[in-house]
Amino acid sequence: MANLPQLYRFCFLMTGESSKAQDVFQDTVREAAFLVAKGEAPADRYWFFREARWRCLDVVARGVQPEEGTNEACEISPQAPEQIEQLEPEQLAIWISAAPEPQRSILALYYLDEFTYREMMSMLGLKLHELSRAIASGRREFQAWLDATVPVAAEK
Repeated sequence: MANLPQLYRFCFLMTGESSKAQDVFQDTVREAAFLVAKGEAPADRYWFFREARWRCLDVVARGVQPEEGTNEACEISPQAPEQIEQLEPEQLAIWISAAPEPQRSILALYYLDEFTYREMMSMLGLKLHELSRAIASGRREFQAWLDATVPVAAEK
């Protein structure tokens, strides 16, 4: 069985909206219950995240699409953890949900801090170099956004 709070959080990171996340979460759990009732239980906990991912992509595709283009990037700051702690969960979700695919899915799974790289590669059907490149570029873009949103206090 999937970790349901983490599944909801994943849906929230993917959609950027609690109402959409709640709908996707409920539809995913309902589908799992339907499969169990038919004697076809999901094979593993990753099924929940794969299923939710496709549902999130479908929901987001019907809404506003992320703009294509290059985002500003910078090196990851040692103060990044403190900057992230100052964010509201909605701010992180909105930023991740605006990323293009597959980076959106990769970053949502990465920031859940629930899966190994091997598990993420399996769920997303990616090779290690694709996954690591997307995480690295996403984190650098996120750092630039963090620096603009939550500036680091000047050290005295």
